[in-house]
Amino acid sequence: MTLKSAAAAFALLLLALPPVAHAAREARVIVKFKAGTELVTKAALQGAVGAARARAEALGKRLGVAMTTGAEVGAREQVVKAAGLTSRDLAQRLALDTDVEYAVPDERKRIAAAPNDPLYGPGVPGNGPAAGQWYLRAPGGGIVSSIDVERAWLVTGGAPSIVVAVLDTGVRFDHPDLERVDRGGNLLPGYDLIADAARANDGDGRDSDASDPGDWLTAEELAQTGGAFEDCEEPASGSSWHGTQVAGLIAALTDNGTGMASIGRTVRVLPVRVLGKCGGWDSDIAAGMRWAAGIPVPGLPANPTPARVLNLSLGGEGSCNFTYRNAIAEVTAAGAVVVASAGNSAGHAVGVPANCPGAIAVGALRHVGTKVGFSDLGPEVAVNAPGGNCVNVEPGTACLYPILTTSNDGTTVPGAASYTNSFRISVGTSFSAPLVAGTAALMLAARPALTPAQVRSFLQGTSRFFPPSTSNAAVPRCTAPQFDATGKPVDQLECHCTTTTCGAGMLDAGAAVAAAQAGVQIADVIEYYNVALDHYFVTWLPGEIAALDAGIAIRGWSRTGLAFRAWTTPEAGSAPLCRYYIPPALGNSHFYGRNGSECEAARNNHPSFVLEEARFMHLALPALGVCPAGTVPVYRVYSNRADANHRYTTDRAVRDAMVARGWVAEGEGADLVAMCAPR
Repeated sequence: MTLKSAAAAFALLLLALPPVAHAAREARVIVKFKAGTELVTKAALQGAVGAARARAEALGKRLGVAMTTGAEVGAREQVVKAAGLTSRDLAQRLALDTDVEYAVPDERKRIAAAPNDPLYGPGVPGNGPAAGQWYLRAPGGGIVSSIDVERAWLVTGGAPSIVVAVLDTGVRFDHPDLERVDRGGNLLPGYDLIADAARANDGDGRDSDASDPGDWLTAEELAQTGGAFEDCEEPASGSSWHGTQVAGLIAALTDNGTGMASIGRTVRVLPVRVLGKCGGWDSDIAAGMRWAAGIPVPGLPANPTPARVLNLSLGGEGSCNFTYRNAIAEVTAAGAVVVASAGNSAGHAVGVPANCPGAIAVGALRHVGTKVGFSDLGPEVAVNAPGGNCVNVEPGTACLYPILTTSNDGTTVPGAASYTNSFRISVGTSFSAPLVAGTAALMLAARPALTPAQVRSFLQGTSRFFPPSTSNAAVPRCTAPQFDATGKPVDQLECHCTTTTCGAGMLDAGAAVAAAQAGVQIADVIEYYNVALDHYFVTWLPGEIAALDAGIAIRGWSRTGLAFRAWTTPEAGSAPLCRYYIPPALGNSHFYGRNGSECEAARNNHPSFVLEEARFMHLALPALGVCPAGTVPVYRVYSNRADANHRYTTDRAVRDAMVARGWVAEGEGADLVAMCAPR
């Protein structure tokens, strides 16, 4: 008996365009100037409007290149343009100037079709899905990865004061399940940040109209020599209505007797239009991120409703550049959470900006909890959420588990408001991210003082374990992104997630919101000893402590007088400890795994172990044996006997005495530190 029992895509994700073989018609570079330099000081004399132009012209004269200015991105940060060389060449030359802090190519992001993986079938107009909004409900009936939002709604139904910015294609304000705030809906006015009028497709550049006019591309537009889309390397396509689909998952009107439910219920959506025909430029996206968070952007009006959460269902290949790194740092410093889709390139490395520090990268799961084929993966992923999968792959058959959401029937210009279904499907990490963003919004509604780091910690610390690899031996385990002999990424389709490839676990909205409401809590972890067994045991649970102290239901245990502290809810920088019961044949003992890898190894290598708690308590982990500030080392020693037992202590002398008895110290660094407890 355990002590516990005794005591009590078709996805629309934005990917960077691959490099083109021919020279670009116009080089575009995002450049940030150092503060206080002569160039910046002189340009400032031209006034707010002329400063950017003056900086571009002066810098061009230095380089001997005729440069013009583009849209402003942030303070001392702007787009510059030049003809006759590539963006990469211009960025390299600009980066060498002593007045330049950094210069990076202003690359385009685009909406791409999901991979033609056989796990997803092409659809035709129809109804469904039969499973409805399976991804929101509690797991059960063969569905493993759903997020259990009803338990979150027991804590909060959201709050109008919490704003989620959707940086996307804009929205259809006329959808009856969205609607503007002044008409009883959840949509704020937002802003259109697309500087290029042709790509904006609404007749002008940046303006206050965040509505989505459509982002279709015709073969004629793509073939036009010298046209705006000559270098747009994607096929002709209809309008995506991607922003409307993302917004519906976060804040569609709920409990109104029509349409769909959303995770955020009453939270507000701030549409920030950064994507148009052939995607969007990094400069517009970065400026949109700042504006969304309430950070001033030159040339734009102040945002009267700053967002607490930013959803970026967009991305591109490559490493995180300075533009996104700085924008995310500023946004998180302003108190906003950045959630981004991991990518849809079939198991390749996580893209930009999801791979940037500070972003919460979200991967996608099938309904059974395995990684869905299109989802990218890697150590940058923070958590996974449902992304939709079809099961049926034959043409004309119904997709069983898409992510139902708001949409529009127009193939080019807007048509009738509608919903996606089993034949007009929406699947992809573009739709995993808003499930996490919506959960973050509910967490902030429950506890508005949470920091971005705490939101991440609660999301990860309350996530559920991925299904074990033994649940379906025919599906391989996920590995780190792979490359062939030529350096080309290798596709990695459905696979069993691990904590090193798919993040901390599967999103559990109910647990995350409940933990956010409770806030950060610390308890004393009491140590007990059983003389007859020569076993040690630790717990913070009041019921277990009372049973052990009473010595009636659980006999033979007494306090050693030693204890340490632990977080009982996730804290920023902490890791959850799982607790396994080791059956009598192997020790009649308990094991506390210090991270996801240890917990997965215990489950996969010892199927007879009984998982009592996936998130029993939370401790920080050392870096090369050194504990973070505000924590003390926790040492772990192993009995090295057939009746396996571990002891956990913050007393180095106790650890050394156990080693002298033949126990084995387990940890990292010169001092073999296993974990770190709060002081």
